[in-house]
Amino acid sequence: MPLEPLLIFQLALLGIATGFLAGLLGIGGGMIMVPFISAILGARGVAPGLAVKMAIATSMATIIFTSISSVRAHHKRGAVRWDIVKSLAPGIVLGAMAASLGIFSLLKGSVLALVFAAFVGFSATQMFLDKKPKPTRQIPGPAGLLGAGGFIGLLSGLVGAGGGFVSIPFMTWCNVAIHNAVATSAALGFPIAVANVAGYIVAGQHIDGLPPYSFGYLWLPALIIIASCSVLMAPLGARAAHALPVKKLKRALATILYMLAAYMLYKGLSAL
Repeated sequence: MPLEPLLIFQLALLGIATGFLAGLLGIGGGMIMVPFISAILGARGVAPGLAVKMAIATSMATIIFTSISSVRAHHKRGAVRWDIVKSLAPGIVLGAMAASLGIFSLLKGSVLALVFAAFVGFSATQMFLDKKPKPTRQIPGPAGLLGAGGFIGLLSGLVGAGGGFVSIPFMTWCNVAIHNAVATSAALGFPIAVANVAGYIVAGQHIDGLPPYSFGYLWLPALIIIASCSVLMAPLGARAAHALPVKKLKRALATILYMLAAYMLYKGLSAL
């Protein structure tokens, strides 16, 4: 699979779009990247189930870079609740490793496509309705945070997302201010990504049918090009958020996410 100009252009365009939307709307790019990367790999002869797994793994790897960029900006404003990060991180790592080393390898790519479609459909509905959970309780104790972190890490590892659509509602439900929840979620993206990516690399060794330039389940050309472009575009998206009607844009993006969820649902059902 040569790195022809068309492939480089496709991956760069995907990185530009996901980076800009991440900065504009505060969402991770996994929900957009996974369908497109799986389609790009499928068009180049990679088996459908393997293409989905590689897309999820590669999407998660890009979060390592975008998380660092985002956290630096939030930390300068003093918005990151590092006490919550330290408390959730152990559970996140355990959940992520269980997903990437165990469940991810055992499940067929078609089943993961269905899980992804359900997650994206749910997330799109949250975005479309713009519902925010009402604060009803305080941050739980160590056992509760370990369990919450485990769930966030596990779900993230199965769908290739940074966990923001779970961690932000959880923190706001626990009386964490929304700006602190968003900033803290960005910081949590790093341990989520690192733990899952380590698992994807180990689990993807000796898999038949991997395309050239693969490292385990990671597809390195997509990782390098998308991450480079998204990190550059995220600050521009953040600036645009102050000038554009974000609420209307969220509903428009939710509509696109519904279509991407339908595509992944079709891919999953057709491969069963």
